[in-house]
Formats: sequence, C-alpha cells, structure tokens
Amino acid sequence: MGDIEDGFNVRVPSSSNDANVGVMVKRRPAKAEKAEPFEGDSFVPGTRKVYVRTWGCSHNNSDSEYMAGLLERAGYKITRDEKENADLWLLNSCTVKTPSEQQVENNIVEAQKSGTRVVVAGCVSQAAPNEPWLKNISIVGVKQIDRVVEVVEETLKGNTVRLLSQKRTDAVLNLPKMRRNELIEVLAINSGCLNHCTYCKTKLARGDLKSYALEELVEQARSAFEDDKCRELWLTSEDLGAWVAISERCVLPDLLKELVKVIPDGCMMRLGMTNPPYILDFLEEIAEILNHPRVYSFLHIPVQAGSDAVLNDMKREYTNRHFCTIVDYMKEHVPDVYIATDFICAFPSETSQDFNESMDLVRKYKFPSLYINQFYPRSGTPAARMKRIATDEARRRTNEMTVLFRSYSRYEDDRIGKEYDVLVCETASDKVHLVGHNKSYEHILIPNRPDLLGTTTRVRITEVSKFHMKAVEVGQILEGGNQSKDERSIHATNSRMIRTFLLISVVAGLLGCLFCCRPLWLFVVSVDLL
Repeated sequence: MGDIEDGFNVRVPSSSNDANVGVMVKRRPAKAEKAEPFEGDSFVPGTRKVYVRTWGCSHNNSDSEYMAGLLERAGYKITRDEKENADLWLLNSCTVKTPSEQQVENNIVEAQKSGTRVVVAGCVSQAAPNEPWLKNISIVGVKQIDRVVEVVEETLKGNTVRLLSQKRTDAVLNLPKMRRNELIEVLAINSGCLNHCTYCKTKLARGDLKSYALEELVEQARSAFEDDKCRELWLTSEDLGAWVAISERCVLPDLLKELVKVIPDGCMMRLGMTNPPYILDFLEEIAEILNHPRVYSFLHIPVQAGSDAVLNDMKREYTNRHFCTIVDYMKEHVPDVYIATDFICAFPSETSQDFNESMDLVRKYKFPSLYINQFYPRSGTPAARMKRIATDEARRRTNEMTVLFRSYSRYEDDRIGKEYDVLVCETASDKVHLVGHNKSYEHILIPNRPDLLGTTTRVRITEVSKFHMKAVEVGQILEGGNQSKDERSIHATNSRMIRTFLLISVVAGLLGCLFCCRPLWLFVVSVDLL
C-alpha cells in the first residue's frame, strides 16, 4: 500500500490525482473480536483498552504522551503495563538501533498471534513503511500524531489506515497529554535534522529541521508548570542546539533565557541532546544558562567517535578538537557539570587506531554517562553500503569500551557524608526508593515516602556506587524548594551545635562513670538523645 495523505474522510479517491490527498482504507476480513465492555452489536468508539509502548528518545516519549492524551480524551482506557487484555497495541518505534526495531517486529507478531489489532507509530514505520513485517499494519506518521484517534478507530473496525505525509506541519504543542510522569513535562522544541549523518535514518523519518515558535514553547512550559503542576521541564529534539526562529532572529540561547523566566522556584529544567557544531558559537551563553539556579548543570553532547577520519566518514561536521573545546569550556565554567556522550563502536571505516582515539577520549574525561552502541547498518543509509567490520571484532571493541567505562566512577567514597538539595520527581524501579537530582543532575536514591514526590529536600549521602548515590533526609522538606540559603545555613549551624552538645554530654557521662559512678544518669540521657 502506498503512503496516504492527510484528508481523513474515509473515501475512495475519485481519480489518480486525488490519491495523494485522500485516505485510502484497506478493508480486510474481520477477526474474532475480544469481549466488549459494553452491551450491543455495534462498534462504539472510545470503549476499548489501548496498550501504549514506546522505544527510543525523549521526543518519541513526548509523542506517545500526546497520543495517549488524545485517546484518553476520546474515552479509551490507556495502559502501559497490561498488554494481554488490551484491544489494540499502539507501538511507537525507534529507528536508531536494530535491537529496538526488532522488538517492535516481535511485538507485532505476538499481537497478531493473539488476534490483537496493532497501530505502529514513530520513526521506523515513517522511514520504511514497506518493510514486509509492516504489511497490513496501520501506521501513524510522525507528523500525524494528532490523528491517532481516527486511525485507532478505523483499525479496530478491521481496516488498515496509513498517514505518512511529510508535507503537513507538525502537530501543535497544546494537545491533550497523558504524561508518563505527571511531574515531568517533556517538551520537543523542534523536529527533524539539519545533518546528513551517513549511519542515521532519523532524517528519513523526521525530515528537515522545523522549529516551534518561541512564544508557543514558552507558553507550553508556563502551562505545564502553572496549570499541570509539573516540577521538571525536559527539553528534547533530534538536536537541541539547532533550534532557530528565523522570523524572530532567535537562536537557542534566546529561547533558554525566555524559558527560565517561567520556571517557578523549586522547579528545574534539563537540556536535551545537542550536537557539537551548534553550540560552539554559544559556549558562554550555554554555560550561563547551565549555571542558572533553576537549570540542571547537565549536557548531553554525542561525540560518536574520537577519530577525525571516522567523524568525516560519518559526516558529523566537527572534529575531536571541537568536541574537546566544548567539554573543556563547560568543565571550567560550570561547577560540577555532568556531561554525557555517545560512541559508535566498529563503524565500517574505523581502524584499530581510530578506536584507540575513542578510548583515549573516555580515559581523558571519564564521562559519568556513556551510551555505547555497536554499529548496526540502517537500510537506506550510505553506511549500510560500506563493508562491515567482522562481528567478533565489533563485539570486542564494544566490550573493551564497556569495561573501561565500568572501571571508574563519578561517585567516590569522599561523597559519603556530603549534603545536597535534591528535587524528587521519580520512583526508582525497585519501588523502595525515590529518585532525586541535585543541581548537577546526579542520581540520588532516598527511601520512598510518597509525600516527597514533587518536593525539594536536603539529603546526606550514605552510600555510593557506579550509577547512583544513596542518601537519607536531613531536616524537614523544603516546601517547593523555597527555603533560602540563609535559612539552610542557620539550620545547618543549629544541627552542628546540637551534635556538639550531645557529644560533650556523652563524654561527660563517660568520665563521670569512670571516676565516681554517680552521674550515670547523664550518660544514659545523652545516649537516648542521640
């Protein structure tokens, strides 16, 4: 089936010229329907359960939240965990890695075996809708997420619908949204890409770069904080640094400076991925933003390779030196900055020396977060036509970098006893802890107490490991993070005075016991106080 345009009137095109603006609905024999949660023999829109599964980046997650919100508003029950009893599976795919693409295919097979309807969204189905395993599967294009209710309803009727046009504008930002975490607003500031990386298929799916207007983004952020009571704002896109508002002559620093104005006290903003070329001209401004008290000192800059030769073959448009310039500047001007990066191991033209240059970068900066990807060819990309490195060697290089990454830690023993103010917005996977982040976006686990979610509290580190620290609360919750530095200083001073008094009491009690055995009560009272 060919790609379908957007005019969803469920009609058969009257002519070949009309075929690109109508929606063709492919009828197929109806399969056995599952038990309905209503009485009657007709199809009632919005009465079914939809399982939503997402792979890939924060942008994909944002798209899923919008689609879930639209479906929920239409009366559908949304589940992200119980797929067995769902009437339809909405699978939002990612084309960056072969394993995630394979998982989507496996889910489709699983759903078909059980007679469950499927709708696929995201980059895989947009970039390669004619893959054999997508045959007879309904597809929502990346620019048609606002049409998901129509596609789901037609699919539940037994029809195949595909909306894939790249010509229409992106969906507006103020659509209904069902957030995976009600405390976190994931905001896509642009879509598409300026680059032509030889290994990447994202541009085939998302198209050329298109940025949302500054006023629209600021209003969405303001609404998320004030109306929806979100506590964190995550900016996302295929490349944050490429955002530009041509009509307003604005670039990324201009947007960031406007966004921080609407972030309330006790709330935080996190910047998403940005490629090196687009922030080289704005190092001072980006550092200034990262030092803002309501912005995490966190930056994700994917380098992909340490070798200039490989970077050139990848068409990454920067060099090792450019990347190091950015990292060195941020480390010098942003205290305790947290820098994450990505590497692709065994790109087809990567020699042993090239790989060693990547390893040298890891040794030099000891990145606390490192996304290590073994090269996988993406169909339709220039790199897919290059001769691949032997699988055993590719795995060896990937493993070698992984071993190096695990050999060091940002969280050393000297952190134990240190105190931080953390914003708590997430529950850890073990359900026993909550996840808080300090100014540097370091991961800190604290004992689970439901009333802590959405608040800022002061914690003391008790344990460190490779990927996080554990801590306990000290003092009372700082409501909304509004307690001033002076108030925290007074609280810390009082705490030290109390600990000193108790220590003196213990010593006095022990001396009394040793020399006259009469003031034993002082020792007992002191121990009880501790």
